[in-house]
Amino acid sequence: MIRPERRTRADLATVGLITVAVLLVSAVIWWHSDVRATVSHPAAEPIAAVHPPDTVPTALQEAWRAPSPATPQPVVAGPAVVTAAEGEVLGRDPVTGEVHWRYARDLPLCTVGSEWQRAIAVYRTSHNCSEVTSLEGATGKRGPQRNSDVPFGTRLLSGGDYVTATGRGLFETWRSDLVRTQQYGVPHAPKNPDNNLERPECEYSSIAVGRERVGVIEECPRAPGDRITVLKAHPEDGAHPEEVLSTTLAGSNAGVVAVTETRVAVALYDRSELVVYDASGTVRGRFPLRATQPPPPQGGVRIESTTGDRVIYWHTGGNTVALDPATLKPMWTVSGTLGSGTVVASKLLIPVPGGIAVHDPADGTRERLISVDRRGYRGDLELGSAGGVLLEQRGNTLVALR
Repeated sequence: MIRPERRTRADLATVGLITVAVLLVSAVIWWHSDVRATVSHPAAEPIAAVHPPDTVPTALQEAWRAPSPATPQPVVAGPAVVTAAEGEVLGRDPVTGEVHWRYARDLPLCTVGSEWQRAIAVYRTSHNCSEVTSLEGATGKRGPQRNSDVPFGTRLLSGGDYVTATGRGLFETWRSDLVRTQQYGVPHAPKNPDNNLERPECEYSSIAVGRERVGVIEECPRAPGDRITVLKAHPEDGAHPEEVLSTTLAGSNAGVVAVTETRVAVALYDRSELVVYDASGTVRGRFPLRATQPPPPQGGVRIESTTGDRVIYWHTGGNTVALDPATLKPMWTVSGTLGSGTVVASKLLIPVPGGIAVHDPADGTRERLISVDRRGYRGDLELGSAGGVLLEQRGNTLVALR
């Protein structure tokens, strides 16, 4: 062969060594990649939708149960009931509990929530809860993903259009494609020392969300008391938080109960009082509060137990209070409850000792009790529904009733 087309044995050996080296490097990258550490088994067929019932059942029996410590309340994503433990997220048929899809990683879960007909799984890394994946409820197929800065102990709060991930030193809000719309607090590695905050030294003890609003209780050093601040969930500039109102409170150990575009309700536990503010920070109402003062949150953020429908239902720890959705004024109170309740067939169902009480949402009148055998469980619980199936989050276990 005419040079330079002649190939010697040394040339071939060099090419072979380069090929082997490339394959080894590729194998090492794959071995340590997220792809190798992820298991995704979508459903062969979408889970069938369960239509809402026309009437409340007269009796309830346990249909199935599953461990689900990573869901702080029942999670319903489209037609699926979602359970989550360790690093695994499962999409189940609400009637039978049969697993239709599975998603798992070799990371522990921080929390799982739902919005936009999707489950949203937040995974823990070495320094925060940074790996976020959304999963179609009907099939378990992966949707948008993102990295976040939220700390350990985060919860996902849905306001209908946006999801907010909570945090003691930082929280952030995402839209449906999981693009971050606002961040409040100082991240682990901030681009700006104060992250464009008015009060970068404060911590956040309680958070609530409403339509396009996030309410937060700020605990600031050297301040005489707590502060209530309401932010836009989607400000014009995501790098600059936009306050709707911010004012000091006449007490401490406060909790944000509910927030709307024009009002925010704050529980002052040390004063046994519920205070409603308008967007200017003016007090629009003060109401006596029958609630045991909860202990200050340790490391995490206090999330008041509320359920929204045409009325906002709030569990104070021993009572369920109905709040007018326009004024946030208390309308009526039911004593001796275990949770805020859920609406099924135009009736309010509230968990109580011994079962689930059926109430008229208009005035809180109790109509009847559906007995439920909780097998000795006596703690508070979160109640949800998927079609005609009622869901009770009892600590680390999800129980379906029908």
